[in-house]
Formats: sequence, structure tokens, C-alpha cells
Amino acid sequence: MSITTLRSGLLTTIQDLGRYGYQKYGVIVSGAMDSYSLRIANLLVGNSKEEAALEITLMGPTLLVEKDMLIAITGGDLSPTIEGVSVPLWRPVFVKKGSKLQFGAQKSGCRAYLAVAGGFAVQRMMKSKSTYLRAEIGGYQGRAIQEGDVLETNPISEGAFSQIEKLKNKQYKGAFLTTNWSVRWNEFLPLTKNPNIRVLPGAQFEQFTANSKQQFFTQSFRVSPQSDRMGYRLSGPSIELEEKLEMLSEAVAHGTIQIPPDGNPIILLADRQTTGGYPKIGQVATVDLPVVAQVMPGQSLSFTEITLEKAERLYLEREKSLKQLAVSINYKLKQ
Repeated sequence: MSITTLRSGLLTTIQDLGRYGYQKYGVIVSGAMDSYSLRIANLLVGNSKEEAALEITLMGPTLLVEKDMLIAITGGDLSPTIEGVSVPLWRPVFVKKGSKLQFGAQKSGCRAYLAVAGGFAVQRMMKSKSTYLRAEIGGYQGRAIQEGDVLETNPISEGAFSQIEKLKNKQYKGAFLTTNWSVRWNEFLPLTKNPNIRVLPGAQFEQFTANSKQQFFTQSFRVSPQSDRMGYRLSGPSIELEEKLEMLSEAVAHGTIQIPPDGNPIILLADRQTTGGYPKIGQVATVDLPVVAQVMPGQSLSFTEITLEKAERLYLEREKSLKQLAVSINYKLKQ
């Protein structure tokens, strides 16, 4: 027994980096909404960055840690506490057996990621542990975590074992102990109140009216309460085509921005469909997808145009930084 769910929270699912290679069969990718936070959480506990973690949305669960464990919490700040004491984010945390971990008020972002050393011992479905809720596959029995669920973990890595032993040997009276170092998370997740999202023009961009294109890049849009992991529905200035357009369904990607007949943009996200028949005005740059994932319903965002060359350069720079971070964390864990 490793972790028992005492309270489920709003929506807590097991996610990894997604289920790739099956879209041609109509199986969606799914996976973490904020992949950088998930990857870094895994690195902090000695896992491979592809391992599954808990994605926690807005109102988090209450969990009973039933054995000594190394964890890390990244992403949005949902006020995690262990036995009533605030838990620092973006660093390894050793939790003592029998301790209660719970989440409170949302302070920033809307999705947190909880990784445990070894990862969660759930079956891979089509090479992924990600939960696809609509099809009820992957994760924990194909569904969100519920009260009473027991989450087992896998054997831990050498780095995690070394860090646990080092932290356990320190003198402390509380339920947890953490390191004196952490990740400079702003480099990977620059959270702001009303973020400006960088977007490449979409396949049908030139077929929208000049006024619509101008408003798309100069006005703000509010995230609708009818948003979910499949996509964010936005409200704002109506985006219109120059003339009616008949389209065949085309492949869509994480961050594709479609314009349905009502003129309100939809940003397709982790649980997006495999194809779409609405015209595409834009595509969110990959480096900004985690920022989009942390915008909560009711908040606003805006768009700014970016070239393909710059989007690629930013992506490669971010991946280089992540590789350097992985080396540094691995060194710290084994010190």
C-alpha cells in the first residue's frame, strides 16, 4: 500500500506525456495538459521524464501517504500542505509514513502535478499510462481518482534512494523534509494573470476577414466555464470568414485554434479529437502550451503572432534548458 485517497478533489487523473501512434485509429493522444511541469516533477524524484504523475485540477485531493516516500509537486500553486504545514513546490520532498497530504486554495495556475519516486504502478494501455476519460482507458481504471482508491508505486531509482536516505538522516520533528534547492520554474512556466500567447497563423488564416485577423491579435478573449481537457472555448470579438467555407476534416494538433460557426475560438488541448472540420486561424507555439494549460475558466488571454522559425528556436532552447536541468537534478539527487 502506498497512497490512499481520502478525498478525490475536483478532477485528479494519472497522466504521462501521452498515447502516440494511434490517432490513425481514432485514439486520441491525451497526456498532461502542462507537459513541462510533469516532466520536471518526475526529474525531481529520480524518475524518467516520461513517467506518469497525478494531474490535479483546481480543487485537489486529500491523500494518505502510507509509506516513507519521495515526492515533488510542480505546476500551479494549489496550496499543498502535509499535516497542515505548507509544502514548497518544485523540489524533492521526503514524506514520512502516515502523513496526510492535502491541497487547498488556488493561488496561481489551475493544474498541479504530483510525482512520486518510482512512478505509479498502473498498467500501460497502448504504451501509455495516461487516462482518457471518455473512453475509460488508461490511468487508474480509466477514470478520475475517487475516494478510497489505493495507488501503488513502483521501485525507486538509485537517485531517489540516495536522496531519501540523505533527508531521513537529518534531524527533524515534522511530517516531511525537503531540500535547500529548487527549480527556477519561471523559465519553464511563466505564469501571469492575463497571459499573452504566441501563435502561428493557421492553415485557413488568410480566409478570415481583415478585421477578424486584426482583432484576433489585438483583443483579449475570456476562457469559458464550458472548457475542459479537450479544449478551451473562448469568448470575445467574433471571428468571421470572408465567405462561407466548406472543408473536409483535417488533422489537428495540441494548440490548434479552430473557429466554429458562432465565431468564438476553441483552443484544442490534450484530449482533443484526432481530426477537425472547422477552419483553423492559428496554432499555439509549443513553448506556450503549458501557460495555456494553467489559465483557469474566467481568466483572459490574448494572442500575438510568431513566425515558425522563432517558434522552433524557442522550442529548441527550452528543450536544451530542460536537458541541462535534468543533468543538474540528477547530480543533486546523488550527492
